[in-house]
Amino acid sequence: MIEEKLKELGIELPEAPAPVGNYVSVKRSGSFIITSGQLPWVGDKLICEGRLGEDVSVEQGYQAARQCAINAIAQLKLAAGDLDDIKELVRVEGFIHCGPGFRGHPDVLDGASDLLHEVFGEAGKHARMALGIHEMPLSSPVQLAVWAAVKD
Repeated sequence: MIEEKLKELGIELPEAPAPVGNYVSVKRSGSFIITSGQLPWVGDKLICEGRLGEDVSVEQGYQAARQCAINAIAQLKLAAGDLDDIKELVRVEGFIHCGPGFRGHPDVLDGASDLLHEVFGEAGKHARMALGIHEMPLSSPVQLAVWAAVKD
């Protein structure tokens, strides 16, 4: 059902991005799956780089957050085996690489939240945290971590 929804939305999941350091990209513990921070990779490139409010527009940030969510879904699939085994999304943690005075964090992270709700329906509604930070790995504009509960 989730795979059908992805097709309906025109989304082809990439291979789950590999970690860029000494950690795992996704971890399953009991009935939870937690992704590491997902960057807006398409293939081996970030879809954009820089800070929101300086080099990156809110719309570009929204699209970057959306791509982070697509990559997070790929990680969830890797850990769960079947996306239909995801009971619900619990929490999304968003980190926005931004310049001084930027306050559009919710608008940027809605790129991820909107997509997750489209894909998972009511089970895609989640609690969310948004933090603005001055520096980001690889100058990514957005980084996203997702917590999901798995069906018994």
